[in-house]
Amino acid sequence: MTGHHWGYGKDNGPSEWHKDYPIAEGNHQSPIDIVPAEAVFDARLSPISLCYNNCTSVSISNNGHSVVVEFTDSDERSVIQGGPLEDMYRLKQFHFHWGGKGCRGSEHTVGGKTYASELHLVHWNAIKYKSFGEAAAAPDGLAVLAIFLELGDVHRALHQITDALYMVKFKGSVINFKGFNPKCLLPNSLEYWTYPGSLTTPPLYESVTWIVLKEPIYVSDKQMGKFRTLLFNGEEDDDRKHMENNFRPPQPLKGRTVRASFE
Repeated sequence: MTGHHWGYGKDNGPSEWHKDYPIAEGNHQSPIDIVPAEAVFDARLSPISLCYNNCTSVSISNNGHSVVVEFTDSDERSVIQGGPLEDMYRLKQFHFHWGGKGCRGSEHTVGGKTYASELHLVHWNAIKYKSFGEAAAAPDGLAVLAIFLELGDVHRALHQITDALYMVKFKGSVINFKGFNPKCLLPNSLEYWTYPGSLTTPPLYESVTWIVLKEPIYVSDKQMGKFRTLLFNGEEDDDRKHMENNFRPPQPLKGRTVRASFE
């Protein structure tokens, strides 16, 4: 398995990543199972502040592992701060992880419970670092806001994304996707758990402050089905595989403390 060909199959999936990325067996790997009874309430944790008011998306793409919505990298108007973060972090992109038909597919689990899907809003420390790439490899470089998706009613705002998926069906496809503000994907409550962790895909850098929201948002079964119409492969590939079960299972906690912003 070469570094460029990691994936979610039997031969190149999460159990094989350590061969090319030894950090996969490190001490701060993500995701984890969050055990609410063992999380420590920390009264010093302030609420997180999300300034997405003038946030502007640029494109939506299929990178062969997920669907990704990218944002203007120089945008000072879309930031996360407060909570466990000492600096202001700028929004770079968001993407999703999900299961197969009839299967659940969140990365983090809560007391062993898996959700239908998980949304990751990836931010980088633009105060300390000059680029996203530089930040991604630094211990305090990234902050990822994780939101669980649970099956239920239609999520109206998510339609803008699910309606565009047919245009990025194949790996490598990118289209303009302007004016989407992820504020509409937030749940009502921003209570959260937080812990030090890593990227959940190679290169698995241990550079992420995770902020996992307690309250999920709800999506319909039909909306989730549209994610599974995407393909892991490019248009020229004969062996086409639907994009599903693109998640990494929970990793050992290895002595880390999960803090909670709520009692």
